[in-house]
Amino acid sequence: MDLRKIKKLIELLEESNLAEIEIHEGEESVRLMRQHPPGREPQMIHVPAPQTAAPATAAPPVSRLADADDQAASSGDGLPAGEVVRSPMVGTYYGAPNPESPPFVSVGSEVSEGDALCLVEAMKMFNQIEAEFSGEVVAVLVEDGQPVEFDEPLFVIAKR
Repeated sequence: MDLRKIKKLIELLEESNLAEIEIHEGEESVRLMRQHPPGREPQMIHVPAPQTAAPATAAPPVSRLADADDQAASSGDGLPAGEVVRSPMVGTYYGAPNPESPPFVSVGSEVSEGDALCLVEAMKMFNQIEAEFSGEVVAVLVEDGQPVEFDEPLFVIAKR
């Protein structure tokens, strides 16, 4: 594993409320841990590693659906009615596998469970976000190259 990646992981650990980071790349793995001061709860997250090293390849699905409250029509958050697909991580949103390709989906696109919706790049790793159900894309809430936060709404999909 590249020493620069390990240094970035250490920086991420220091800047966050994480207690532990464990990364597996092929047969290599790195595990970083730290103690938190008493009374400060650590945050635990798990991000699956991509299957291959190519930037535009698929990773296991990591999409996260909104809670039932978020799925209701116009609950004051300004989103259209439907299921909200949120970002599972902090990163950069990409709507297409590369700049010359058409977007994975656009408003009006029909998607099936497992279809690619977008890519979120985090720490030089491209993670494919997949639909967890079938339906029609009624809103794309972010633009290509835009930074996204954890739990930020990306799409609204009307279930079929």
